[in-house]
Amino acid sequence: MRLSRRGLLRAGLAGTAATALGGLATGCAVPAGSTGRNMVLWYWSGGLSDTVVKNAKARYDSAVDLQAIQIGGYYRSKLITTMAGRAHVPDIAGLKGEDMASYLPNAGQFVDLRTLGAEKYRGKYLSWKWDQGIADDGTMVGFPIDCGPVAHFYQYAVFRKAGLPYEPADVSAELNTWEKFFAAGERLKRRIPGTYLLTDVNAVFEHVVQQGSERYVDKDRHFIGDREHVRNAWALAVEAKRRGIVSDIVNGTPDQQSAIEAGKLPSQLGASWATGDLKNGVPKTAGRWRVADMPVRPSNNGGSFLSITKTCREPEQAFEIITWVLDAANQTQGFVDAGLFPSTPASYGMKQLREPDPFFGGQVTMDVFGPAAQKITVAYNSPYDVALGQPIKDEIKNVGVLGKDPDKAWSDAMSKCRRIAKHLGVSL
Repeated sequence: MRLSRRGLLRAGLAGTAATALGGLATGCAVPAGSTGRNMVLWYWSGGLSDTVVKNAKARYDSAVDLQAIQIGGYYRSKLITTMAGRAHVPDIAGLKGEDMASYLPNAGQFVDLRTLGAEKYRGKYLSWKWDQGIADDGTMVGFPIDCGPVAHFYQYAVFRKAGLPYEPADVSAELNTWEKFFAAGERLKRRIPGTYLLTDVNAVFEHVVQQGSERYVDKDRHFIGDREHVRNAWALAVEAKRRGIVSDIVNGTPDQQSAIEAGKLPSQLGASWATGDLKNGVPKTAGRWRVADMPVRPSNNGGSFLSITKTCREPEQAFEIITWVLDAANQTQGFVDAGLFPSTPASYGMKQLREPDPFFGGQVTMDVFGPAAQKITVAYNSPYDVALGQPIKDEIKNVGVLGKDPDKAWSDAMSKCRRIAKHLGVSL
């Protein structure tokens, strides 16, 4: 399967994000978008609906010349470099959700959206998503674009053949714990030899961690990746390997695509945007899929924000544009055009999102993703999480793919984390 536009979320970043914006100056340089009637918006391909951007240009044409520019390559690095140079800085900048932890400690580089009246919009957005755009000092840096509620994708006919629950409501109800989920995987393998519930152990580890209210570093800059919530996720991933419900196939390879098409990998845990990955990556499986709740509780994977840089000359106008582009109707259009799952609950009942999806056997997938988005628990987002979470993810992958001893892998992961924590000044 091709790498999705958010595939880098799975890959992670080994380097530190702790000082990503530390060198930015706070001067009031004139951005390219603030000369005359121009107003520049930076985002990435698929980051906003092309239809909505086009309509925004037309809607605000009498006030500004909105120049929406898609930035290719390493978006975050280009934005940071531009802001550090204090020249050609965009007025409005998209901020990818996986990078927010590095932006929030440097909130002074952005306009506090509360000063522009953001609070009156709070009730229209998912509360947990809204809070993700707020720095520790209360400054609101990012206005919510999308989110990525995670659910269980499965192939209806394969589950039915294996004697498993196969209607979405039954799968949600009967596979609602990790133990029941694993037991279903064992039954699947017995009934249809060579068939696996999940591609790899990382799917278990990462989603269990994401279901919780803690990650790898807390607000007081203490490493907590050796505590019970991570140990439990590790143990469940190891258990999935021991019980033989995960394959030896490497995620994202042609072998995985072939196995999915053949019904040998008929199940996966994925965010709402994975619907697009399936449709584009394995179109031959159209009609076979259904969506159910993931075990225990939903988690989130993905989602971004729009911000206003401090160099913007007309922040009030920029804020008006942002709130229009990201209202419920336009977020609905964003889902239709680009698979951007709305952070506006009002979108979930709109007609465009209530259409039966033939790829999923006529299921209205919003019946699963909508409630899931409203039940997500989000942990504190530390700028050190990426650097200190990556060694643990690497080692659990070694357990799953290379067969490394789990105890040795855990010990090696903790040793790497201790070295990285010392380098970053994170307390152990």
